[in-house]
Amino acid sequence: MLSIGIVIVSILAVAYLIFKKYYAPGALLFVGLVTLAVVAVISPEPLITGKKATHLAGLDVIQIFTNLLQTRTAGLGMNIMAIAGFTYYMDKIGASGALVRLSVRPLKIIKAPYIVMVLGFALSLVLNVFITSAAGLALLLMVSLYPVMVMAGISRQSAAATILAGGCCCFGPSGGNNLLAAELTKMHVMDFFLNVQWSVGWAAVFAMLIAHFLIQRWFDKRDLAKGILTKEDFKVPQLTKEDSKAINAPLLYAFFPLIPVILLFVFSPLIYKGIRMEVVTALLVSMFISLFCDGLRRKNLKESIGTLKTFAEGMGKVFTSTVFLIVCAEVFAAGLTKSGGIAEIINSVSGMQAGGYAVFTVMFLIVVGSAFVMGSGNAAFFSFAPMIPDIASKVGLNAAFMMSPLQLTSGMARSSSSIAGVTIAVAGLSGLNPFDLIRRTIPVMVIAIVVTYLRTLMLL
Repeated sequence: MLSIGIVIVSILAVAYLIFKKYYAPGALLFVGLVTLAVVAVISPEPLITGKKATHLAGLDVIQIFTNLLQTRTAGLGMNIMAIAGFTYYMDKIGASGALVRLSVRPLKIIKAPYIVMVLGFALSLVLNVFITSAAGLALLLMVSLYPVMVMAGISRQSAAATILAGGCCCFGPSGGNNLLAAELTKMHVMDFFLNVQWSVGWAAVFAMLIAHFLIQRWFDKRDLAKGILTKEDFKVPQLTKEDSKAINAPLLYAFFPLIPVILLFVFSPLIYKGIRMEVVTALLVSMFISLFCDGLRRKNLKESIGTLKTFAEGMGKVFTSTVFLIVCAEVFAAGLTKSGGIAEIINSVSGMQAGGYAVFTVMFLIVVGSAFVMGSGNAAFFSFAPMIPDIASKVGLNAAFMMSPLQLTSGMARSSSSIAGVTIAVAGLSGLNPFDLIRRTIPVMVIAIVVTYLRTLMLL
């Protein structure tokens, strides 16, 4: 019981610190190191064995952090940093803005307001495959899609909630969660995306589109009848924030963000195995094609080459925001694992008739609750994902199908949180209260989470 108590206290401590707006990676690292220190004191077994053991319990606590930094920064961390650098570069030359502008154009000719809204929601989910940052995508959509939806006849609240929910699933091969899940399950990232993530997620997407249509239309009618909304809420406001302006690049640039996904799909075990294509290589190929085309347009070699600085800056920024977070979350996960509490929970329920499903349900609820409280899908998923392969093998479940719903629902729970970065960004640009937004996204996300859970039970 002591080990289970350590797990519960550690999870509650992290949730409390992050809810109080402590630096999330620091909170995970601090609690993880304290947990490991407690385990080192009470356990007769060393924290580390083999070549990397320091043979001193106190140093082993820090050595776990060292080992994870070395491993993650060189492998998964480099992939994530390259993706971030590429994303920043696409923003710099205007390619991301061009992709969004081109995608939104067909919606302007549709006259049914809530059909426009649902199609905009579906478009957001698709664009999130290529523009992996939920907050970054939301800022682009606030400039382009948001006015289109409001002009079609829905409220600012419904339009803003659509954009907030648009990055909830994190589909695709390029997100940090997806890369971690693929690595932990030893799958090619495109294989994981198409054969696992999409197999689980399609049902949630279908349910969300229907629920979003019904729920936002109901909110608009009810709030308008009660006087909560006025006619002003159905008019397009002026977005004046400078950082929300998309660069006016040629629409040809819209093709550049698509190149990495196309390359990864074509040169994967699903299509053609003769050429091995890594994530970073696909990103660099696209970046150099973009650099060449952008140089021809600018007719200024110095200026064009100078845009590469954005790629390097993006890599550095995501190390602090995501890669370091992954390492700190894994230190936290190591503390929970080495306490023995996770193993004790597994052993206590694995003997039940539905033991494996009970373990999955517990992990599912923990990740959803953590993401909602922390306001971060990454922090929640990174904290518990490393445990899944071992847990799955012990209870006889498929690790990939056990992990994918955790990844999907961590994003859904984040889109329901008032303290999530994307919620704050959309609320700020729309001039709305974050709580006005999440009261419209929570019902949709709850339905999606339930559908994801039920769909996973069919696949496990």
